[in-house]
Amino acid sequence: MKRGFTLLELMVVIIILGIIATLGIQQYFRVVEKSRSSEAKMIMGQIRDVAAGYYIDHQTLAPFDSAAAGIGAGTYLIPETCRNSHYFIYEVIASTPTGFTSLATRCLAGGKSPQGPVDGTVQLVTDFASVAGDQDTWSYDPLYQ
Repeated sequence: MKRGFTLLELMVVIIILGIIATLGIQQYFRVVEKSRSSEAKMIMGQIRDVAAGYYIDHQTLAPFDSAAAGIGAGTYLIPETCRNSHYFIYEVIASTPTGFTSLATRCLAGGKSPQGPVDGTVQLVTDFASVAGDQDTWSYDPLYQ
């Protein structure tokens, strides 16, 4: 009596392994992108800290902008364009006397395009309604929550 597997049994096992691998790879890309968003959350927190200091010094945030937040092209500044060391670019898009809105947009240049289920349009937005009152609202793509 010969022992072994039939071709059909081998094909079924290979198909099952392929399905499991596909699901695993999709989840892996999702976890990697979620971890990359921690960079944006950290830098958005830094921007908020700078805004709080600016508010203390000036008693208003009305002229608070990207330059005042430390966002720019310099090596030690928060990036306003895609860099090798960052996955997001940042900007302050609006300010009021007591609050501001900043935006982090996922870089797509230089081989930084998101892979897997991310479409490349991911943005994280912070709305600080009142720096003085410490009321923060974060909104971002559901993939990054």
